[in-house]
This record gives sequence, C-alpha cells and structure tokens, in this order.
Amino acid sequence: MYEGDRGLRENARVTSEFKGDYQELVDEISELLGVPATLENRDFELIAFGAYDSEGDLDPSALDPVRTRSILTRRSTAAVRTWFEGFGITRATGPVRIPPTPEAGVYRGRICLPVRHRGVVLGYVWLLDGDPGPTDAQLAAAMGVAGRIGALLADEAQAGAGLSRELRAVLVTEDGWQRDMAVAELRTALGSRGDGPHTLVCVAPWPSADPDDAPSPRTVPHATALCTLPWGAAGHSLAVLVRLRSTDVTTPALTAAARLLKEAEEAREARSAGARGAGARTAAAAAAGFAAGFAGAAAPVPVAGVGEARTGLTELGAVWREAAAATRAALAEPRFGPVAEWARIGPYRLLTALPPEASHDPAVAPLLTPAHRELARTAEVYLDCAGQAGRTAAALGVHRQTLYYRLSRVEQLTGLDLDEGEDRLLLHMALKAARL
Repeated sequence: MYEGDRGLRENARVTSEFKGDYQELVDEISELLGVPATLENRDFELIAFGAYDSEGDLDPSALDPVRTRSILTRRSTAAVRTWFEGFGITRATGPVRIPPTPEAGVYRGRICLPVRHRGVVLGYVWLLDGDPGPTDAQLAAAMGVAGRIGALLADEAQAGAGLSRELRAVLVTEDGWQRDMAVAELRTALGSRGDGPHTLVCVAPWPSADPDDAPSPRTVPHATALCTLPWGAAGHSLAVLVRLRSTDVTTPALTAAARLLKEAEEAREARSAGARGAGARTAAAAAAGFAAGFAGAAAPVPVAGVGEARTGLTELGAVWREAAAATRAALAEPRFGPVAEWARIGPYRLLTALPPEASHDPAVAPLLTPAHRELARTAEVYLDCAGQAGRTAAALGVHRQTLYYRLSRVEQLTGLDLDEGEDRLLLHMALKAARL
C-alpha cells in the first residue's frame, strides 16, 4: 500500500495507517517475552514480524521451513493452516502451546496467542517456544497487547468493508446521477489515492461470494480496494482496484492478478479434495476437448482479466467491462490466459461487447450441437488458418480429402458458402462467440 495518505474518513482509513501500529505492537510483544514474534490474520497471511535477538545469535532453528515460508511469501499454505488449527487455536481464548513436529516442518515449538475482538478471532500472534519459555505473567501481558491488535484489526476490517461497498456500488450502478454519486463517495473514501492512474483486475470464477473469504487488500500487491460481484448465472467474480504509477505500465496489475489466481486455486483446493492435483487446463487439452467451449462442462480453472488503465475513477465502469471481457476471453481461449489484458484479446474485444442473444445465429446453430463438435472444430481451425487447406489439415492431423469432406458437411448443415467472405466471417464470429 502507499504511505503518507492522511485525512481520509474514519471508516475508510488506508491500510498503510495501520501498518506501523501493527509493527510497533508486535515489537512490543517480542520485547515483553524476549522471543521473536509474528502476526498473521485468521487466513494465515503475514501482517508483521519482529525478529527479536538479544544476543545476536538467534538459533537457526527459528527459521524452520514453516516460519521461513511465512516471512518470505507473507502467507502459509492451506495444509499448514489446517495443521495448526487442529490444535484448537480458532476456539482458544488464551495461549496455546504447540510442540515441535519436524516432519511437519516445525522444528521449534510455538506459542499461539489468539487475537480476538468482541469474541471473534481475527488473527494470531506466533511465538517461538523455548526452555524455560515465557512465564504465565509474561504471556498474560502479551495477551493484553494482542487485545489491542484485535481492536486494530477490527478497525481495518471495517475500513476495508467500507471501501468494498463503495467499489461495488461504482461497478454495479448504471450510468447516471446515482453512479456519479457512487464515484464521488469512492473518491472521498480513497482520498489522494483516488488520483492518478488505475486499472481493474477481474478474477473468475471466484470460489465464494462471502466477503470474509476475500483476501485483504494488504496481502494483494498494489491493490487499493476489492469486492465480489456476480458472474454468470450463479457464479462470482472478484474485482480489484489497482493503483498504477503510469498508464503505460500494467506490471502491478499483472502481479496482483497472479497472486489472486494463486489464492483462488488454493481456495478451490481447500474446498474440494477432488480438486487437489487437478492442475490447470492447458491449451492443448482445451483444443482436444473443443466441445467444452460450446457446452461448458466442468467448472473452469479461475483466470484473470485486466482492463485498460485510466487516470482517476470516473471511467471505472468501462475499465470493469474491459477486465470482465478479458476474463471471458481467457476462459474461452486458454491461449490468452491465465492473465489476459483487454488490449491483447483481438477480435474478442468486439465479440464480448455483443449481447448474448446476438451470437446465436440460426444458420450456425446446427453446427454447435454435441453431434457435430468435430465439424465445428474443423471449421474453426480452417478459418483460423485463413482458409489454407494445407495448414488446416496439418493442424488437425487429417488428410486433405478428409478436410474437404468435413467442410462440405459444414456447408450442408449451415447453408453457408465457405468461398464467400461474408459467410466465412459470420461462421468465424459465431464459432468464437459460442465459446463465450
């Protein structure tokens, strides 16, 4: 997050205002107990750590694999989270001692201080246990500091929820005075962070509509605000407002998108054991199973789309439409993914702008039935190859005579003449649009 922004509304204070306070409180606990401490939120995302070392000879075992990964990547894996939660830390109201378990990558014992506010666990302070370790009086004092951290986390959550509501209002409100008001409220909430270049990242399908399941903007590089939005008939997407240094450089948005895709995939794995090890669908697999583009089979692997950068917040609605269009293109054509930029999706910029019913051309409809999937794929590859029979036959791995027979069947089914440019254009557009 960007430092130095002040004077924002109380219910939408920026994360950078909390960051220094978290570090001071974690350092206070480290000093109280004489051991290194780390602070993570309830999703095991690192917020702050204090590398306390009174003698300058910190035991190397303090940097066991679990702690090292948490500090370097700023989060723990779903497996690590499940393992620690098995010790009852989500229900505990006082310190929980966890023994060393080398096979789990935990070489040193831990003491977990649950961070609660009004009875709700919001995070955890982790301490390295030792012999003799902190006294009960020291731990009681540390729990008092953890309570102050809990109040701070609750304030930040409230601020983030406010930004989430205001961003959602901007993206779902139709053009008009209501949308102008929504933009004005978001600008007020962001303060000086609302100036300068921005873009939006769309991740879909997002595993949950529950705001509590969405990552904190603090853990997403360059993110200013985020919210969940409907996607399709029953799905959900995640919208992320990303602040850029220049409209010409979208690297921060690509970085944020990559991080979010990793989170989405981990969430999928945590929710479904059957998804473990499934991996992302490759372009080759998508081509072999071309029918999935026309008759959406299994739930797709999440992808991300990035809209064009704009200065200020006025055009966020257009940026969101571009980001969502890029996401749809990446879901339809894996070669665009896993992160697709609107400027790079070619004809899908036009196809995604069409209303759904516009792509259902009656002439092409017979070709899109399950019985003619191979013919549809043949026609699409032929048109992708600019009507060159040799390239098409090689791409499909068939003899030219087989190709000519299939193309004649396509013409019979559709009534289109593949020697006519407009007929070829119609067929090509309809086949691409069907993927969407």
